Amino acid sequence: MAIVGVENSNTWMGAGELLSSEHASVVSINLFVVLLCTCIIIGHLLEENRWLNESITALLIGICTGVVILLLSRGKSSRILVFSEELFFIYLLPPIIFNAGFQVKKKRFFRNFSTITLFGAIGTLISTGVISAGIYVLNLQLNVKYISHHKLVAIGAIFSATDSVCTLQVLNQDETPLLYSLVFGEGVVNDATSVVLFNAIQSLDFSHISSIASLEFAGSFLYLLISSTILGVLVGLLSAYTIKTLYFGRHSTDREVAIMILMAYLSYMLAELFSLSAILTVFFCGIVMSHYTWHNVTQSSRVTTKHAFATLSFVAEIFIFLYVGMDALDIEKWKFVSHSPGTSISTSSILLGLVMVGRAAFVFPLSFLSNLTKNFSSDKLTIKQQVTIWWAGLMRGAVSMALAYNHFTRSGYTQLRPNAIMITSTITVVLFSTVVFGMLTKPLIKFLLPPTKQMLASDSMKSLAIPLLLDGGNSDDEESSNSLPRPTSLRMFLRTPSYSIHYHWRRFDDGFMRPVFGGRGFVPFVPGSPVESDDLQQQWLN
Repeated sequence: MAIVGVENSNTWMGAGELLSSEHASVVSINLFVVLLCTCIIIGHLLEENRWLNESITALLIGICTGVVILLLSRGKSSRILVFSEELFFIYLLPPIIFNAGFQVKKKRFFRNFSTITLFGAIGTLISTGVISAGIYVLNLQLNVKYISHHKLVAIGAIFSATDSVCTLQVLNQDETPLLYSLVFGEGVVNDATSVVLFNAIQSLDFSHISSIASLEFAGSFLYLLISSTILGVLVGLLSAYTIKTLYFGRHSTDREVAIMILMAYLSYMLAELFSLSAILTVFFCGIVMSHYTWHNVTQSSRVTTKHAFATLSFVAEIFIFLYVGMDALDIEKWKFVSHSPGTSISTSSILLGLVMVGRAAFVFPLSFLSNLTKNFSSDKLTIKQQVTIWWAGLMRGAVSMALAYNHFTRSGYTQLRPNAIMITSTITVVLFSTVVFGMLTKPLIKFLLPPTKQMLASDSMKSLAIPLLLDGGNSDDEESSNSLPRPTSLRMFLRTPSYSIHYHWRRFDDGFMRPVFGGRGFVPFVPGSPVESDDLQQQWLN
């Protein structure tokens, strides 16, 4: 009986601890929801502010919340959730990257695809090499006698990952379309390249580096990038064919919305399952779904999915910055560096300087090479635009945080002083670059690229793009392009080659792809469908 009594008491004690844990989780979730609402409200009130944006606002609110929790707990704790790279990569990042691909201006993105790939892939490798070599040359040893080659290259990959989320906040796709396309497109490819490079480093044997091993590494790297892109395209085409063939909208628009959301997330998880770059996969899945799948659903589903994807992305962005801001004041990590704050400050300063040098090492040389391949002066990057691209890509964010936690901690915690210094240095670089560089980006753009010049540049780009749109109606800005005067056939012939890549793609798309997978002009019509009901209602109202 005594044993039974002990077991029962233990059972009640376990139940009490479980209830206490559940209550703490509920309190944490309530606090986070309140903070998210606060960020949205304050972001709305600061909409016209030239210095602040919603990402910086969420970051500052997260820091202030961490300070309040730290004071209330009397220095014992400053966070209500532990930063988890799994939570970030599996749940928060997919809707952001997918919506970016879904909303991106496809013509401008693919028109600058060579430059974007040059910056995002080759530039990331150059930046990683510069940062790793800089740490080695400056003898940044973190009070230990030896830093392995894995740590050197891993640190380079961690701090080469730009913050594409913050880029969405500081650059405007309508005001600076060229810079937005280049910086954001580069950010997506950069994040994917950094993650692929970081994962490849973990299994690379630096003690047996040879020319053959280098070629194998380059081959596996290209394989990951290409296969990830192909997987995203295939899942996007599968979703388009499924919805076009079955046409869920004849009975329920909810099924259309659900299948689009689930197929988009499936592309990301399939890439994770096959150890590919999930960022690239879901990005190109978003591009394909916006080109084909979105036009196959009913009108109500188009409105719903467009706003649903944007809302999920918006909330995830705010959640990430709020999350990072609150975790930045985690007292456990800072205790390890409290005895030598000078080491942490010098480490953060050197890393921040190497980030700036590493980005400059590829932006300006690769811009020069890119300009050599451009036929029109309006397509070439001026020195002011290059400076803006260099500055806008200096921000480091949650990707760097997640990679640093993955490499230097176990389950969000670390018991080693050198690892704690690297974590706190990463947090310092992320906070400083996001707040300082992010606040100065908008004023810098207005100073270097006044609105009048941007409007002229945008008009010239649109006029150059018009000849490529004449043979098809699937433009990203169909309404705006229809309102612009069309050039004569002679001007069109002189301005653009007769057989451009876009021309051949348009013919292939109209002849083979869209009849099979749907798209603009190939929307299926089913009697009694919501589309017909909407049309009849519109005719009755008119």
